[in-house]
Amino acid sequence: MPSAPQLTARPAGRALTGTVRAPGDKSISHRSMIFGAMATGVTEVEGLLEGDDILATARAAEAFGATVERLGEGRWRVTGQGGLKTPASVIDCGNAGTGVRLLMGAAAGYPITATFDGDASLRKRPMKRVTGPLTEMGARFDWAAVEDRLPVTVHGGNLEGIDYLQTVASAQIKSAILLAGLNATGETVVTEPEKSRDHTERMLRAFGAEVGVEPLNLNGGGEGWKITLKGGQTLTGTTVSVPGDPSSAAFPLAAGLIVPGSVVTVEGVMLNPLRTGLFETWIEMGADLTIADERESGGERIGDVTARHSALKGIVVPESRAASMIDEYPILAATAAFAEGATVMRGVGEMRVKESDRISLMVNGLRACGVRVEEEAEGFIVAGGPVRGGATVATAHDHRIAMSHLVLGLAAEQPVSVLDPEMIATSFPGFVEMMNGLGAEIV
Repeated sequence: MPSAPQLTARPAGRALTGTVRAPGDKSISHRSMIFGAMATGVTEVEGLLEGDDILATARAAEAFGATVERLGEGRWRVTGQGGLKTPASVIDCGNAGTGVRLLMGAAAGYPITATFDGDASLRKRPMKRVTGPLTEMGARFDWAAVEDRLPVTVHGGNLEGIDYLQTVASAQIKSAILLAGLNATGETVVTEPEKSRDHTERMLRAFGAEVGVEPLNLNGGGEGWKITLKGGQTLTGTTVSVPGDPSSAAFPLAAGLIVPGSVVTVEGVMLNPLRTGLFETWIEMGADLTIADERESGGERIGDVTARHSALKGIVVPESRAASMIDEYPILAATAAFAEGATVMRGVGEMRVKESDRISLMVNGLRACGVRVEEEAEGFIVAGGPVRGGATVATAHDHRIAMSHLVLGLAAEQPVSVLDPEMIATSFPGFVEMMNGLGAEIV
């Protein structure tokens, strides 16, 4: 990934074609490092996403006492000592929101003290959504400057399980509670009226823990579940095969949908039903999106996804789908700009507390490119139509904002530039090279 102050996507003068492989899934990659550090014995990881966020989590795993080795491209070995030790220095999580929140949960379960920090972007993100339930379990937190914001020091150990009703569908909150619950006395229960990603539950089982999951039948027809974890369980090192990240696959697939004549295939994409909301939405919009060779890898369904240039139409995206695609709304908004009619995206206020205020940044960027957008407190509406382009877009160092506007620029009337593109490396190292290999011009 070049360290240029900006990148520019020029309208594609030809169709994009080719087959690529998505980077390893970010959620699975974070968890493989953290679970491996907590476990006893060796965890072998294949297909790890080697982005900045994951490398920060790998360094944290080492700081907590594990031996972490890179064996080759995407191949890593983590040798855990059966628990986390007090680190010698501050744990710098860089820009990794998932990394810091899961690590805080893991550290809270041990009788250790650890201070967590991050870059300027991560320091703006709320942390009490995680430290609140961990405090209920018995952990203590000291805020260095501003309450609810990094840096923060956790004093762990002597935790008791809690029965927690989750009001925000967040896999990060759930995962932090469950990781702390491994070393708490009694049972830890998380009730989710609205399902969030279940990677932690799946991976805990792969590492030898017993996790109970019961469906909830809610009044009003909603679907949720109750997760139960007994304390005092230990993890055992295992082999983790990281599937392709559907959030990353979304970018070349989106380009395939909006650049005339294009046919783009991304191989080995995770098809966990709690991660495929964007694909469902695109299909409802009229996208020619097909999946071939469905198979299982590392406990997850994967398949090869092909996107062909399509005439899209605007739809109202079901609010209940937000949890399964919260990171994909920026690229959905970029594709919606080329649809006929309006695409309504509501119930996505969580976007405002990601790496940036993603609603505001997407609204501003799309408007600069000539797209009509209506901003709301908990969402936004993108009116499809001609996309002029010809703008330089501020990204607030947010990788998904940058990539979404670069994809938009491939089908706009004029080039689109993004500022501060170096953060793309946090989740998608090799993005520019992959896109240009398909026939794009991003320089």
